[in-house]
Amino acid sequence: MANGANAVYAGPRGWSRRRDRFELPEEDIREAVRIAHAGGAKMRVAINTNMQSHEIPPMLQKMERFVAWGVDGAIMTDIGAMAEVHRRFPHLTIHASIGANILNDEDVRFYRSIGVSQVVADTKLTLKELASRKEQMAVGIEILIHANHCYTYLGKCWMSPYHRLERTTDPSGKDQFKGSPNRGGLDYRVCLESWELYSGATRWEEQVALKNDAFFLLDDIPRLIDLGVHCLKIQGREYPVPLVGEIVRFYRDLIDRYVAHPKGHPFDLAPWRATLAGIEGGRNAARGETTRLLLIEGRQPVPAA
Repeated sequence: MANGANAVYAGPRGWSRRRDRFELPEEDIREAVRIAHAGGAKMRVAINTNMQSHEIPPMLQKMERFVAWGVDGAIMTDIGAMAEVHRRFPHLTIHASIGANILNDEDVRFYRSIGVSQVVADTKLTLKELASRKEQMAVGIEILIHANHCYTYLGKCWMSPYHRLERTTDPSGKDQFKGSPNRGGLDYRVCLESWELYSGATRWEEQVALKNDAFFLLDDIPRLIDLGVHCLKIQGREYPVPLVGEIVRFYRDLIDRYVAHPKGHPFDLAPWRATLAGIEGGRNAARGETTRLLLIEGRQPVPAA
């Protein structure tokens, strides 16, 4: 809030595709709503796991409490869960997550039909495609301006449990698959291991790189604002709090400066590039250390039941 965010996504414990130390217990969600609203911002909850049928009722019970506390929306991946939340809370804003992999206008129409009002655009979409969608669809568009590219689809990782998958159940009955972010666990980032390619005993490639690089958007920001994109999103979990604040402040200042500058006049991004280069160094160091620890943890044996 202090660095200029208009909205924050908070992950309720067990439901947001991250390990529990990067999620919030319910009492902290309530406090987060209070903090956000006091700062004039929105608080949204991330219910981003794919669910089994028996998990829908406890999820709805949580949503009932969150809505009573004043949450402003929910970002979700699971299609059935989105539809059920809309039926139960028709006035709640529902955001279709990056994990929904929305690539075309027909996808958007479908999600609109089940109650979704904002969609996170896939990171592979071009500005031309986004412009077309904005003109044709009465839907909010959210763009990730800080996240990572995935060699498949962002938010749909099935490779993470390559080494390790540990299944537990929390007190509410929610399944926790440590090693599968899709089911309420964590991503071990095994795509960033050192890979080779074999055909039988023959090694075809000595080193295979699977794309999972983090990015910042800068040059596209003015055009995204001119397109009328509703939300520019920053991936912040797992990074040190001061670094998240620095990233938010950078983009807040850039957006405000661009919006205030005279239309039709050139906008110089060169000073912003220099500042972002320094932020990127800190981000890369933090991400590299997190990845190193995840790869070590991912190779540990699953405890005996």
